[in-house]
Amino acid sequence: MRLPNHIGVIPDGNRRWAVDNGMTKDKGYRAGLDPGLELFKLCEKEGIKEITYYGFTVDNTKRPTIQRLAFTTACIDAVNMLSKENAELLVVGNTESPMFPNALIPFTLKRQTFGKGGIKVNFLVNYGWQWDLKEYLSQNEDKKDVLNLIKSRDISRVDLIIRWGGRRRLSGFLPLQSVYSDFYIIEDYWPEFNPEHFYDALKWYDRQDVTLGG
Repeated sequence: MRLPNHIGVIPDGNRRWAVDNGMTKDKGYRAGLDPGLELFKLCEKEGIKEITYYGFTVDNTKRPTIQRLAFTTACIDAVNMLSKENAELLVVGNTESPMFPNALIPFTLKRQTFGKGGIKVNFLVNYGWQWDLKEYLSQNEDKKDVLNLIKSRDISRVDLIIRWGGRRRLSGFLPLQSVYSDFYIIEDYWPEFNPEHFYDALKWYDRQDVTLGG
């Protein structure tokens, strides 16, 4: 099977899952922690080289305070959980905003290796595509060396993006790195994750004609 080197993860549907299960919307974020760890371990097992999790966006911070605090805490907990695994962690997001969690700032300074390392794991936290591309978009000269002009320059091109929750949109996910990504949609909500989601996505990816425009 032809495997993607880099998988992007959009873990959507936490709030809808919570409501469907008789809980308030903020309770859905904690339910997404174990799926994140399980997915990481599956990627590690199958030899995936890089994963990027979409934590929360600048636009997400407009949600009610109780929800904002819940998904911020979930992102901190997720990074801390993966720091106990064999991972090379990097957090990318607008650290100059008061919405960025101080606990994650050390992870933004450089990629940190935990355990034996090996698999790169990126978290987009308080991320916005305008923030990411601001310097790139302000340049009028030749933009041949694109990666040096974006904030997410240490994240590689994404081969496969998997989105849970049934929505068919990228929601601003790494616009430059995802230009040739294959996009796989899972109808189930993120807290309903199971390994079949992952393996079905890999089988689907293996059937795609990847030409990168050529």
